[in-house]
Amino acid sequence: MRLVQRITSSLRAKLLTIFVLLTMIPLIGEGLISYMKSYQTVSEHSTAANALIAEGLRRDIDILFQDTTSFLQIRKSPPVLRFLTAQSETYEDAKEILHTFELYRETYKLGGQIVNISMVNTYGKGISEKKGVFQMDADPLKNPHFLTLLNNPEQTLIIPPQAARPEDRMDGSDYEGRRVISIAKAVTQRVTHEIIGFILIDMDDRTVENFCNTTLIGETGFFYVVDEQGNPIFLPSRVEGLDPAALTFAADTDKGSRTDRSAGEPLFYVHTRSEMTGWSIVGRAPLKEIMRDADEIKSLTLYSVLFNILFTVSLYFFLTNRLIRPVQYLKNKMRQAASGNLDAKARNTGTDEIADLGRSFNIMLGQIKQLLERSLKEQEQIKKAELRTLQAQINPHFLYNTLESIMWMAETRKHDEVIALVKALSQFFRITLSKGRDQIHIKSELDHIENYLVIQRMRYRDILDYEVDLPEELNPYPIVKMSLQPLVENALYHGIKNKRGRGLIRITGGFTPDGDIRIEVRDNGAGIPGARLAQLQEQLAHGQSAAALEADASSSGGFGLLNVHQRIRLHYGSPYGVSIESEYGVGSCISVRIPAAWR
Repeated sequence: MRLVQRITSSLRAKLLTIFVLLTMIPLIGEGLISYMKSYQTVSEHSTAANALIAEGLRRDIDILFQDTTSFLQIRKSPPVLRFLTAQSETYEDAKEILHTFELYRETYKLGGQIVNISMVNTYGKGISEKKGVFQMDADPLKNPHFLTLLNNPEQTLIIPPQAARPEDRMDGSDYEGRRVISIAKAVTQRVTHEIIGFILIDMDDRTVENFCNTTLIGETGFFYVVDEQGNPIFLPSRVEGLDPAALTFAADTDKGSRTDRSAGEPLFYVHTRSEMTGWSIVGRAPLKEIMRDADEIKSLTLYSVLFNILFTVSLYFFLTNRLIRPVQYLKNKMRQAASGNLDAKARNTGTDEIADLGRSFNIMLGQIKQLLERSLKEQEQIKKAELRTLQAQINPHFLYNTLESIMWMAETRKHDEVIALVKALSQFFRITLSKGRDQIHIKSELDHIENYLVIQRMRYRDILDYEVDLPEELNPYPIVKMSLQPLVENALYHGIKNKRGRGLIRITGGFTPDGDIRIEVRDNGAGIPGARLAQLQEQLAHGQSAAALEADASSSGGFGLLNVHQRIRLHYGSPYGVSIESEYGVGSCISVRIPAAWR
């Protein structure tokens, strides 16, 4: 009991327990390595076993053709040469040749594999075991196989199997539907080496056919034989329904294996090439059948690893309820606090070191939050007091100028202009006061600008034109009061007044792709010199103190861009505010970006 209490109350004891339990992880790693090695071994064994079967058929084919080509020596015997060159033949000559055929059969012990031996000269006269002496109906030199030998006298031509119809044989023999493999060779004169005829040996193909029909690869796989171009020439009877084009196989090496995953189900191929014929013996089977043993090892290893993992995870969760989870919980709370969430306090349960650390963390957050709130309130009150003081500086100056204009118009008896000017001034100050509110609707701010421009146009009618073109859907959205009028005043005093001729102030706006509201005040005035523009952009980017704002207000003769920027930032945050673009001698564009949010 005392031991359990010590483990549950000490962080070091908990860590010691979990490290002891996690020693089983190397055992899992060892199991995975053993699986990978055994999987590789079984895979190589399966590949090698099937390759050995294909190699056996390849060896049988090579031996068969090697022994059979010994029969081609008949073409050098005097009776054969005499028969092919003589214009006429006797019964004794034909009998001698057939006796020679029989002698060769007994010598090479291939009587059951060779179906027929035949020879023909270039004029179509021939002799065979099946028909004896015969005369071909067609010109033998038109036969494509004989034409190949005519151009390559030293070549031994191996003709793939075909149904032995009488019309397909040069002597018209009937093999009763049997398929044969033919070996053809040119017969030449001993001295002149002139081609005088051809010898053709037909072999029974049942040796290869039986192998393809009886030998399996996997459970449903099979072996087949393709020619040098990769076209199937021997197929097992059970795949007669398959499209031969789907069994085309291009062997890029003499022997090897590969996996084809392009046709849906992965297929395993093993192949080897016969040196005598150039044919390739190909084994094809679904990959899952070839790798069945390896997959069983994989499943066994996987189940073993999963069982160990399940046991480890269960034990891990049991222990984390006592140790790791409280640590992770406290860590997440600290990260939330570091990111600015000072309400992320930890719930404390227990009496160990982690619980004590959580209580200290909560006390620290409470003190930080109190200090931060106090500091923010003080800073906000200071900034608002400074900004409102600066805001008030514009009203007396603008009022003096407007009253002077009213006095001048009254002295000249311009009664209508005086009425319009007094009406605009009254509405201007009504919106300026706005019952003490810091935000008004965009529609009210636009009316404020209209009144201001009406007043200023009375004074600068010779140089000032203006346009206000904002979508009506912007009217209900709130904006910080006195955000646009200072920008219009800046465009008038520092843009329009400093150029020759009439100037235009144009106010446009709309929604940004991000869903915010963007309002632009453009003028075609004198523009801002490059050095001053860079200074203003730098000040807008990094913010200014109250002293700098006051200096800006006094130097600009108005409320100042920086003051508007600071008030928008104070109300809406960092992404919003004022930006400025200008080209000296062309004009300026001041943009205000605010959120499209209802009050």
